[in-house]
Amino acid sequence: MQELRIVGISGNVKAPSRTSALVASILRRIESELGIPGRHIDLAVSAPVLFRALRADQLGEEGAEIVRTVERADVLIVGSPVYRASYSGAFKHLFDLVHYEALVGKPVILAATGGTPLHGLMIDHQLRPLFSFFKALPLPTSVYALESEFDSYAIASSDIQKRIRAAVRELELIVPHARTLALARAEEQSRLSA
Repeated sequence: MQELRIVGISGNVKAPSRTSALVASILRRIESELGIPGRHIDLAVSAPVLFRALRADQLGEEGAEIVRTVERADVLIVGSPVYRASYSGAFKHLFDLVHYEALVGKPVILAATGGTPLHGLMIDHQLRPLFSFFKALPLPTSVYALESEFDSYAIASSDIQKRIRAAVRELELIVPHARTLALARAEEQSRLSA
């Protein structure tokens, strides 16, 4: 059976980053509990390549490969620091380049980092509607972490670890759906290329 493609995206624009550490922690938990490794796209590294294009048809090969990786993912783990009550501009730009039908039915774990508890509302007011537009399946449990819940760039909060475990358990329940959808997409692609 084809292995699921898990892709984590960190919308941070500097490194090191708490957001990147949070997304990496979720990816590690998925690998340890579900046995599925993932790929991590850190926009602190990738955004400059993407910013060379305003539209997907203007992307160079490196940028196009980043967008293809997102579009071909079977499961997304997305995280952004909260900037001015929303996700980062780099994060938005990446998803402006993603085809609007590419994420239909795909599970998404939503995550964010911020300075105050109120910034956590960004997940439900900004991230969730974005992935609803794409007709993706944002999982019910999101993961929001405050700066104070990190020791340097490592998660130091047992509450955050509990939320990560809860989100991964929800993902585990929907993995059969994700596998079925991935298989259907692969069969369709094979049929179209034959």
